[in-house]
Amino acid sequence: MAAVANLSLDQGATFSSDITVKDINGNVFDLTGYTAAAKLAKGYSSTRTRTAMTTAFATDRTTGILSISLTANQTASLDPERYVYDVEITSSGGIVTRVLEGIITVRPEVSTS
Repeated sequence: MAAVANLSLDQGATFSSDITVKDINGNVFDLTGYTAAAKLAKGYSSTRTRTAMTTAFATDRTTGILSISLTANQTASLDPERYVYDVEITSSGGIVTRVLEGIITVRPEVSTS
């Protein structure tokens, strides 16, 4: 079962958040040999406003640290409201595990018009 974390970001600003993946016993999970994917959407089954987030592993994958991020242009294109998101890792054998999920609230920026 995935951990749940609700996040917030500023519309029009670069967003980044580090995740420490842990196993069922609370020990840091070795991410060597894994890939990762993260996405956000307006709703769980929404095909509109589905955005892929960039994922990156720490140089030492044995630390269990994974980063998710969005560029300033990506966050600028999001409406200021609530979105759902999830982060999944895939083993070299093809096993997909959701490690984190939750809600991301986008706070509006001041309009330039």
